[in-house]
Amino acid sequence: MALHQNKCVFLDRDGVLNEDCPDYLYKLEELVIPEGVAEALQILKEAGYLLIVITNQAGIAKGLYTADNVYAIHEAMQNASDNALDDLYFSPYHPSYSGNSLSRKPGSLLIEKAMAKYDIDPAQSWMIGDRDRDMEAGKNVGLKTVHIIPNAEESTGDYAAVNLLEAARLILKQ
Repeated sequence: MALHQNKCVFLDRDGVLNEDCPDYLYKLEELVIPEGVAEALQILKEAGYLLIVITNQAGIAKGLYTADNVYAIHEAMQNASDNALDDLYFSPYHPSYSGNSLSRKPGSLLIEKAMAKYDIDPAQSWMIGDRDRDMEAGKNVGLKTVHIIPNAEESTGDYAAVNLLEAARLILKQ
């Protein structure tokens, strides 16, 4: 076992790294990266965190788009953030179309795979998401969680923030 494990911030995509679309985001022309996202990623990166995207992409199971669309959106995010993101894990499943999968949040299989691959210490790591299922997935593996909520809604996270930049600053204060 390594003497020094890595610390990581796991990031949900839709609603955290980009504005959530009413349906599914798979067209590059519909990608909107909110102000402060690139800055947030850079300050987390400078603080020594790995940055790994964990996202459900049920539109694949529904036949609306393909994995190539997911990779294209990810590449655009990399370009906008000076390649701050270390990896992307996505679940292409939807319970009504392809059955249940442990890779789909609130399942934590994708986080567990990333933790094993990158030797990540959960005690030093975080999950940032905008849904209860993101908080649950993070808590399932012992991560601290930050729930992105636009107003003073009730949060199921350990912490709450209005956007990714506020979440990043909160993490750096801990």
